[in-house]
Amino acid sequence: MAFSSFTGGGGSRRGGWASSILPFSSASPSAKPKHNRKYRRRLAIRDFIFANIFTIGLLVSFIFFFIVLIRYGVPKPISSHIKSHATRSHRQRKPIVSENWNSEVLSSNVDITTKKLYDKIEFLDVDGGPWKQGWRVTYKGDEWDSEKLKIFVVPHSHNDPGWKLTVDEYYEKQSRHILNTIVDALSQDSRRKFIWEEMSYLEKWWRDASDEKKESFVTLVKNGQLEIVGGGWVMNDEANSHYFAIIEQMAEGNMWLKETVGIVPKNSWAIDPFGYSPTMAYLLRRMGFENMLIQRTHYELKKELAQHKNLEFIWRQSWDAEETTDIFVHMMPFYSYDIPHTCGPEPAICCQFDFARSRGSSYELCPWRQDPVEINKENVQERAMMLLDQYRKKSVLYRTNTLLIPLGDDFRYVSIDEAEAQFKNYQLLFDYINSNPSLNAEAKFGTLEDYFRTLRDEAEKINYSLPGEVGSSQISGFPSLSGDFFTYADRQQDYWSGYYVSRPFFKAVDRVLEQTLRAAEMILALLLGSCQRSQCEKLPVGFSYKLTAARRNLALFQHHDGVTGTAKDHVVRDYGVRMHTSLQDLHIFMSKGIEVLLGIRHEKSDQNPSQFEPEQVRSKYDAQCVHKAIDLQEGIYQSVVFFNPLAQTREEVAMIIVNRTDVAVLDSNWTCLQSQISPEFQHDKANVFTGRHRIHWKISVPALGLQTYYIANGLFDCEKPKPAKLKFFSTSTSLPCATPYICSKADGDVAVIGNQHQSLVFHGKQGLLHKIINKNGPQNVVNEEIALYTSWGSGAYLFKPNGDAESIIKAGGLTVITEGPLMQEVYSYPKTGWEKSPISHSTRLYSGGNTIQEHLIEMEYHVELLGKEFDDKELIVRYKTDIDNKRIFYSDLNGFQISRRESYDKIPLQGNYYPMPSLAFMEGSNGQRFSVHSRQSLGVASLKDGWLEIMLDRRLSMDDGRGLGQGVRDNRAMNVIFHISLESSVSTKLNPVSNYSPLSPSLLSLCIGARLNYPLHTFIGKKPQASSVQPSPRSFSPLAAPLPCDLHIVSFKVPRPLKYSQQSPEDPRFLLIFHRRHWDSSYCKTARSNCTRFSDEPVNIFNMFKGLAVSNARATSLNLLHEDTEMLGYNEQSGDVAHEGQLHIPPMEIQAYKLELKPR
Repeated sequence: MAFSSFTGGGGSRRGGWASSILPFSSASPSAKPKHNRKYRRRLAIRDFIFANIFTIGLLVSFIFFFIVLIRYGVPKPISSHIKSHATRSHRQRKPIVSENWNSEVLSSNVDITTKKLYDKIEFLDVDGGPWKQGWRVTYKGDEWDSEKLKIFVVPHSHNDPGWKLTVDEYYEKQSRHILNTIVDALSQDSRRKFIWEEMSYLEKWWRDASDEKKESFVTLVKNGQLEIVGGGWVMNDEANSHYFAIIEQMAEGNMWLKETVGIVPKNSWAIDPFGYSPTMAYLLRRMGFENMLIQRTHYELKKELAQHKNLEFIWRQSWDAEETTDIFVHMMPFYSYDIPHTCGPEPAICCQFDFARSRGSSYELCPWRQDPVEINKENVQERAMMLLDQYRKKSVLYRTNTLLIPLGDDFRYVSIDEAEAQFKNYQLLFDYINSNPSLNAEAKFGTLEDYFRTLRDEAEKINYSLPGEVGSSQISGFPSLSGDFFTYADRQQDYWSGYYVSRPFFKAVDRVLEQTLRAAEMILALLLGSCQRSQCEKLPVGFSYKLTAARRNLALFQHHDGVTGTAKDHVVRDYGVRMHTSLQDLHIFMSKGIEVLLGIRHEKSDQNPSQFEPEQVRSKYDAQCVHKAIDLQEGIYQSVVFFNPLAQTREEVAMIIVNRTDVAVLDSNWTCLQSQISPEFQHDKANVFTGRHRIHWKISVPALGLQTYYIANGLFDCEKPKPAKLKFFSTSTSLPCATPYICSKADGDVAVIGNQHQSLVFHGKQGLLHKIINKNGPQNVVNEEIALYTSWGSGAYLFKPNGDAESIIKAGGLTVITEGPLMQEVYSYPKTGWEKSPISHSTRLYSGGNTIQEHLIEMEYHVELLGKEFDDKELIVRYKTDIDNKRIFYSDLNGFQISRRESYDKIPLQGNYYPMPSLAFMEGSNGQRFSVHSRQSLGVASLKDGWLEIMLDRRLSMDDGRGLGQGVRDNRAMNVIFHISLESSVSTKLNPVSNYSPLSPSLLSLCIGARLNYPLHTFIGKKPQASSVQPSPRSFSPLAAPLPCDLHIVSFKVPRPLKYSQQSPEDPRFLLIFHRRHWDSSYCKTARSNCTRFSDEPVNIFNMFKGLAVSNARATSLNLLHEDTEMLGYNEQSGDVAHEGQLHIPPMEIQAYKLELKPR
C-alpha cells in the first residue's frame, strides 16, 4: 500500500501523497570466511588500540601489538558471507545447560534494542526540510574516493492480493498484465532486472500463461534477471497473524515455487506490513533466508537509526544468546516505498524520475508540479547529476558504499509502454554515470540478491564495525538489534494501532480456520500413516484438492490487508466466503475421518455421508457459530465425539446444548457421569433465555486422540443432571424462571461465585467484576469497566481518539447468577444509554477436579456495534487492578513470543496501544501477575498503573486518509472470549521496571493459552440411536505417551497429499513441526498446571506413536526446502535425529522434521 495514485482499476494507495498533511516540502534549490566470535574480539582490541594510539604512544602500541600477535597469532582472512552450505562455519557454541533453560528470563547481547530507542527518542516531529521527517542531508564529496558508489536500482511492482478490489479482480485487471509485461520487457535487454513477491498471483498467471511465456519466465529467473523475493503466498501481516498461519502461507508459496519454477528464495521483501515482528525474522531464518528488507517503521525511529548509520543491522531474537537466529536487515529510510520516496531524501526531485507519471499517462502527476522529463542527449548530464546527488545523499545514511534504490509502486509496470518508459530512461542515465569515472559511481538495474551479495562482498573487504560493537558472526560491520517495530506511525501523531482490532469478527474466523485446518491435517496424516493398502488412501487423497484450497484460503487472508481488516467491504466479503467454504469442506472431511479412526467407516471411502456433523455450525460466512442442540425422545441416545488436537491429555469440563433436561451423560464404557444443566442465554433484553439448555460434564480425551460420550434419555439408571440454581439482580418484579430451575431474587448489592481455588465478587446491579479472592493467598481488586472511545479521525488503519474512554454501564440492568457443581456463572445484560445494549457478557468459573479450567476465569463478551448510533465509537473492556505494574506490561507477538511494553507520556494514547494476538499480562513488584488470554487478535494498552485495557470492536464512519476510501461500518455480532488468570510467584522476581528483557508466560499460562487457542473439536451423531443397541467402547489414542507440557506440535501433516501415492517412502512424506515453549519457572511449576513431564529429557521420535513406526526422520527447514541444519541455525543435537531419534530442542525453538510413517 503505497501512496501513488493510479486512475485505472487499482486505485490509489494510502491516501495519495499529495495530501496537504503528508510530509513533503518543495525541493531545495540546489540540488573472506565469516568472522567467528573470537576474531571479532581481536578486532575490538585492535580498534581500541588504534583509536588511542596517540595518547598511549607509539612504543606502547607496538608492545601491545606484539602481545596480541603472540597471544592470538596472525589473524585469519576475513571471510565471505554465506555462499554455500559446505563452506559455512559457525563459532563454537556454548554447551547446552538444560537446567538454566527455564530460568525467569532468556536474553541476548545486542548493540541496539527498540526499547532503548524509544527511551531515547523525544518524538518531537521536527520539520527536516525537503526530507520532512529527517534533516537536510549533505555530503563532503570524498566519501567514494576509495570505494566507488555501487547503485542497484531494483524495479518492482507491489500487488496486493485484495484491498480495494478482490484478488481475482486485481488479477484480471492488472496483475496478469504486469507479469506479462515483466517477461516481455526483461527479455528485450539482459541488463534489465525485476523482483516479484506474491505467489498467489504468480500461481494464477502460471495456469493461464502459454508454455512459451512460462519458459521465458524460468529463463529470466535462472539467469538472474528476475528474482522471486519472499515467495510466500502473500506478503503477510506481522501484527495479527499467528505464527502457524505465517509458516503455512510461506511454505505454501515457497513449495509451489520450488516445484514449479525450481528455485528457492533467500531474500525477503516486506515493504507494506504496518510494523514488523521479530517472529517473522526468526521464521525466515529457520526457512533458510539470509536477508530481509523492511519499510514501515516509526518515522522517528528511522531518523534515529539513520543518524547513526544503523539502518542496516543484524536482527537477533531477544532470547538468543548463541547468535543462531541472526538475519541481516535493510530498513528503507523514507516515508514510503514509492518512487518519490526511494531515490533520495527529496521527494520533489525523486518524483521527476518516475517516468510513468509523464503527462497523458494513467498515473497521477507529481504533486510538487515538477514533472518527469524524458531523457535525451541534451539533458542527460543535468538529469543524471541531479539523480546522482539524491543517490549520494541517501548513501550517506548507510555504512557501506553499496546502495539500494527501489523503483516501483502499487500495481506498476502494467503495460509495456510504462515499462519501456522506466527502463529506457534509466538506462540512459546509467550509461552517463558509468561513462564518467570521475563520478566514482556505477549504476545499474539489480535484484535484491545483486544488492545483498555486493554489500556482503564490500563488508568482507572493509570493516565497518564501530569500536565496542557486538555485531554478529554472520556478517561483520553492522550492529545487532533486538525488539519489534510496533506501533507504526507514518506522520505526526498518526499511529496505526486501529488495524489491530478492525473487523474483529473475521480475525476470529481466521483463527477458527487455522485451528480446523491444523486438526484436519492431523487426521489426514493419521489416516495415511495407518493405511496399509491403496484402498484406504481414497478418503484422504481424494480430499487433497480441498485441503490445498483451505491452506491457500488461510494463506490469502494473512495478507496485510486481509487479517488486518483494512480492505473494502466487498473484498472482506470475498475473504469471508473463501474461509467459510473451506471450513465447511474441512468439517465434512473430519466427520468422515474420525469414523475411520474409530473403526466405524470400514469401507474407508468418501462416497457415503458421515454419521457425524460438527457440533458448531455457521449458516453463512458472516454468521456467528451456533451450537447444534441434541433433542432426544425416550429410549434413545446420541453420540458425542471429541478430538483433541494437543499432544497432551485433556481433562476439562465440556458443554453441549440440549433441548430437554431429562437426559443423562455416559462415557464410552456406558458408565454414568455426573453432569449439570443450566439455561442458555442470549443477547435479548426482553428474553435472556433461548429455551435451550447447557449440559456440562467432565471429559478426558487422549493426546491427538478421540473420545466418545453419549447423551441418553431413558433405559439407563443414571442420575439426571443437577439443575443450576438461578439468582437475579433486576429492577423487574417478574423473574423469567424456567423448569426445572429454582430461581430467587438476589439480596444486597454484591454477587459472589467461587470454586475450590478462587472466589469472584461482582457489583450485582452492574454485573461487573470487582474482586478476585484466592482461597490460598491474597485478594486483588479487579474492577471491570466497559467503555467507549469517541474518535475524530479513526479509520481502518488509524486509532485517533478524542480523549479517554467513557464508561457506558449504569446500574439497573439484568444480572443472573448461575450456581452449580461444575460451572458457576454471572451473566449480565447491562443498562446503557441505548435501548439495545451494545454488549452483554458472562463470567464463568469451573470445577471438576484436576483440570486447568479450575484456575482460570472465563470472560465472554457478546458485542453488537450495529447501528449508526455507534458510529465513530471504539469499545473496550478495562481491568483496573491494584497491581503496581508502573504502566509496564507484556503482550505476545504472533502467539510465539512475548514483548515488553511500556506506556510513554511523550507519545499519544494511540501510540501506546499494541497488538495482542493471544496474550497480555502485567506484573507487580511483589510478583503478582494478571494475564488475559484471547482466542483472536485484538489491541491492548496499560494507560495507568494497574490498568489493562483491550479493545473489542470499532465502528468508523470516515476514511482515515490512507487510501482505502471508506470507513468500517460492516460490523457483525460476535463473541469475544478471554481466559484470565491471577498468579503469585513462588520465588524472587526481577523488578519488571528495571528489567528490560521480555518475560515468559508461566507454565499455567501456557496451558491455558493452548486450550483456548486449540480447542477440542466436537462432533455429534446425525441420527439418534436406540438405547438397546450399545456399541463397544469407541476411542482412539495414537501416541505412546503424552508429550511434555512445554512441547507443542505446531503441525503434523502430509505436505503434498496430492502426490502422496506417487512419492517414494524413501522421500519422507510426513511432517512434524515442534515448538518448545519457554516458561517462567518463578511461578508454580506443576501443582496448578497438572504437568509432570518436561522437555529437559529428550523425546524419542521413533517411539512417539503407539501403532505407527517412524522411519527416515530428518530435520528440515520450516518451509521444507533445506536440510542443512547448520545453515538453518539448529544446534548439532537438534539436527541429528536420523540414528537415535532423540529430539533435543532448546526453549523457544521451532524445529521441523520430515519422516515416514507406516503401521507397526
